[in-house]
Amino acid sequence: MERYLNIFLVIMCFISNFLISLQNSMELDLTPKTAQPLFEGDGGGYYIWSSSQLQVLAKTNVGAGQLVLKPGGFDLPHYADSSKIGYVLEGTDGLVGMVLPKTGKEVVLKHKQGDVIPIPMGAISWWFNHGDSNFSIIYLGETSTAHIPGEFTYFFLNGLQGLLESFSSELISKVYNFNNDEVTKLTQSQKGHAIIKLEKDQPMPKPQLDLTKDFVYDIDAKVPEVEAPNGGLVATLTEKDFPFIKDVGLSVIRVKLEPNAIKAPSNLITFGIQLIYIARGSGKFEIVGLNKTCVLDSLVKVGHLIVVPQFFAVAQIAGDEGMESYSIVTTTKLLFEELAGNTSVWGALSPLVQQVSFNVDSEFQNIFISKATKNTNLIPPTY
Repeated sequence: MERYLNIFLVIMCFISNFLISLQNSMELDLTPKTAQPLFEGDGGGYYIWSSSQLQVLAKTNVGAGQLVLKPGGFDLPHYADSSKIGYVLEGTDGLVGMVLPKTGKEVVLKHKQGDVIPIPMGAISWWFNHGDSNFSIIYLGETSTAHIPGEFTYFFLNGLQGLLESFSSELISKVYNFNNDEVTKLTQSQKGHAIIKLEKDQPMPKPQLDLTKDFVYDIDAKVPEVEAPNGGLVATLTEKDFPFIKDVGLSVIRVKLEPNAIKAPSNLITFGIQLIYIARGSGKFEIVGLNKTCVLDSLVKVGHLIVVPQFFAVAQIAGDEGMESYSIVTTTKLLFEELAGNTSVWGALSPLVQQVSFNVDSEFQNIFISKATKNTNLIPPTY
């Protein structure tokens, strides 16, 4: 009997903590924010959404950052305390080198606009813009292992922020069997910070094109799961399509809405947080949470970051120029419940249940179900 009582208490404690977590999520400010510069230099810059600026990031353990490399920009080798997904916003001639944990070898990959690149926690990576125009990539990830919840912390191997430069000269001398001059050259030759600019004729490793399909996925070219004329499209990327994404424990969703189109409300019904970045266009987001409270009703634009707490319902309305967003969900098992469209829950519930739930007669229920399930969850504008 005591054993069952203990199990019951554990379950009740879990439910209580879960409800408190949801309540905290409801009370958080979900207002969309843009990134602020962390570092800017000749080679480019890195921009972040700080957890102090957007507190919901820390509460939900998700984070984001944006790397912009100018032509010749080189992001020095580093690793991070969180797993994340990179999506290339612009640029056609980028290179990334990665040394994945326990592999002991570097893979060099070419990437361009539309490409998704998972970066597992602890992987060593460097990034280089080999093109003649800016190269920009947005990182979205999960931060439950981070030193600062809601933010990525990077550890650089060399440069003014490098790990080697912070160890004693005596230790470096013994580790690498170097004399004092060699230690100085190793630890003090690189005067740059995180991002530097290389000379135009600087040789760099050639990309291993035969490995691209294993580590890079062009989500912009993926056949969408849902598409509607004048409405838009929805494409999802999970381990089923791209096995490497399993290494970061995340999924990716691309939503492209045509001008003034709507993505009907939906909610994630598995555990997970959705972190959405507005890549192009503008529009409006509405999010409804606990106790039927509308926790967000806000205009959004390029560069805005939106957090959708677990189980909250979200709808998107595109502006006159349309709207395109990319998001990560902190699960590899995506399962959404749609509140409109031919796959919505209304098509599954019996007519009698609908009638008593809405307190309407059968005639109105027939009108409702014929309209609610007529098309997809992407609704074109009506003029």
